[in-house]
This record gives sequence, C-alpha cells and structure tokens, in this order.
Amino acid sequence: MNQAAARIRGLYVVTPDWRDTLKLVMSSKAALEGGAKVLQYRNKVAAPSQRVEHAIVLAALCEKFGATFIVNDHLDLALEVDADGVHLGGSDGELRGARKRLGPKKLLGASCYNRLDLAQAAKEAGADHIAFGSMYASVSKPAAVRAPLELFAQARPLGLPMVAIGGITADNAQPLVAAGADAVAVITDIYDAPDITARARRFCSLFPGALFQ
Repeated sequence: MNQAAARIRGLYVVTPDWRDTLKLVMSSKAALEGGAKVLQYRNKVAAPSQRVEHAIVLAALCEKFGATFIVNDHLDLALEVDADGVHLGGSDGELRGARKRLGPKKLLGASCYNRLDLAQAAKEAGADHIAFGSMYASVSKPAAVRAPLELFAQARPLGLPMVAIGGITADNAQPLVAAGADAVAVITDIYDAPDITARARRFCSLFPGALFQ
C-alpha cells in the first residue's frame, strides 16, 4: 500500500471560509474526534497572515489526532507549515513543479472534476491521489460541473486513491462509497452540523473499520 492509499481514506473534511480561528479549530477538533482521517485547510477569504496562523494550529491538531493535514491551493503555505501535502485545482499551479518542490514523501492531490483524462494526466505529473466532483449540487461551488458515478470505476485502474467532493451529506454519501470512492470530502454537512462529532461518526460508519484504524 502506498503512502497516499494509506492516508487518503474515509472522511476527508474541508474547512469553510471562516476567519474566526477559535471556531475553526474547535469545529475541526470535533470532526477529528468523530473519526475524520484527513483535514484540508481551504480558505478563500482569510488574509495571508491569518492563513499561516490557521494552518499552524490545524497542522498541530491533526498531528495530535494522527490525521493527515492537507493545504488547498497554496503550495508555499503547505511547505511553510510542513503540512502532509497540498491539493491543487486546475488553476492552482502546475503539478509537476509542485511534485518537485514537495519531494517524494509529501502528498499531492489534484482536482480532476468530471474528466478521466485529467486524472490520467495528474498521475503522470506526480499526483498520488485525485478528486472527482461535484458529485451533487454544491453550496460551496454552485456552478461546479457534475461528475458521474461511473468515473470511479473508470479511474480505478490508475491505482490512485479517489476522493469524491461536492454537495456530499451523510444521507447521500453511501452511493459514492459503493461506486469506489476511497474518501468523501465534506464542508457544509460537517461544519454546519449541530453535533459535528456525531455527524462525522455517521460518515465514518460508511467505511468499514474507519473509526478504529
């Protein structure tokens, strides 16, 4: 099992655009207590200095829980805080260059939207896990393209862990797992939940053994 396959699995929480550091950290802690295995720091509105503050605290929190910490978009920030890896979208930078800067031990994820050819190109460029979506209508990205469930079976021969993203809730995630998603990335249905830990446990129950590994 390669490093990414061992670490990109189960519930993959993605942070919302919150500036309130305490709220962000406490909510993320609750998700990790519920069994989240991966936490991605994604914030489109925070100032650069606040992103550093957030990333440092979240990296330490993930280390405490044995979770994988990924930074979205910002390769320099990921390197600065010694994150476990970075996730890049189609306009966030060139994958080959990112792999070179990260070195072989860090994780590199790539957004592949609804396209198998992007997944193939991402693997060739050095990505070790890929994301497909939006799987459902998304609050965070309402204009996002929709990806078919069949993509997971089509991309399985690539041998990369696959993350489903976009509009995912505890009520609609099961078909994604059944279709072959190794992880489900969730923002709103986790961070807006009245009981984040309980909601995280519901997601984790979809992945056999995820709460206990």
